[in-house]
Amino acid sequence: MKLISWNVNGIRACHKKGALLELLKMKADIIGIQETKSTPDQLSKDITSPPGYFSFFDSALERKGYAGTAVYTKVKPELVQYGLGDKGYDTEGRCITLHFKTFAFVTAYFPNGGRDEEHFQFKLRYYDKFLKHVKKLEKKYNRVVFCGDLNVAHHGIDLARPKENANSIGFLPVEREWVDRVEKAGFIDTFRTLHPKVVKYSWWDQKTFSRERNVGWRIDYFFVNKALQNFFKKADILG
Repeated sequence: MKLISWNVNGIRACHKKGALLELLKMKADIIGIQETKSTPDQLSKDITSPPGYFSFFDSALERKGYAGTAVYTKVKPELVQYGLGDKGYDTEGRCITLHFKTFAFVTAYFPNGGRDEEHFQFKLRYYDKFLKHVKKLEKKYNRVVFCGDLNVAHHGIDLARPKENANSIGFLPVEREWVDRVEKAGFIDTFRTLHPKVVKYSWWDQKTFSRERNVGWRIDYFFVNKALQNFFKKADILG
C-alpha cells in the first residue's frame, strides 16, 4: 500500500499549476491533503472526482479560503469522520478520518499558533484533543495511520537553524514535548525511524526564498502505531 501526504497550500492553485495531476499520477492508494483553502463547491470535477478515487473534503465553516483538508482513496471506507467530534475544534476543516475494516487513516492540518497567544493556546489544546482521538481509534481498530502538517519540528535535525529558532513557535519545548508524548503513546515517526540521521525538510519560508538555500523545517509527518511497526518499508520526503 502506498500512502502520500501533502500540504498543497491551496488546492486550486496546485491544480492550476498541474501539480495535483502529477500527484494523482503517482497512483497512491490513499492521499492525505492539507490546507486546501476551499470548499467543494468552489472546485472543478477533476479535483473533486478524479478517476479511480473516492474523495472527501473537510472545509472551514467560518473563514472561506482558510485551512481545510481532503483525502483521495482508491478503496471506499466504511465510515468517514470529519473533525475530532468537538465543535470547538471542528470549524476549520482540519481533520478527516477514514474508517476501514482493518485500520483507520487520519489526515490533519494542525494550527500554526503564531498569530497571538490565544491561537497558540488553541494549538496546544488541539494537539491534546488529536492525541486522544488517535488513541481512541487504536482501541477500536488496533492499526492506525495518521499524517499531515503538524506545524512542529521535533528535533534539532528537523530544521536548518535550531539554535536561532529555540524560541520560535514551531520549535518550542512545549510543542516538541507533545510529539514526545505521541511517541510514548506508541506511535512511530516513520521517516525518522528509517532515516535517523538524514536531513530533509518539508517546508521553506517563501518570503525569504529559503528553499533556494535549503533553510527549511520538517513539519510534515507520517505516524503509525506499534501494530504496524513491521509493515512500513519505505518513508521519504518528496520534492
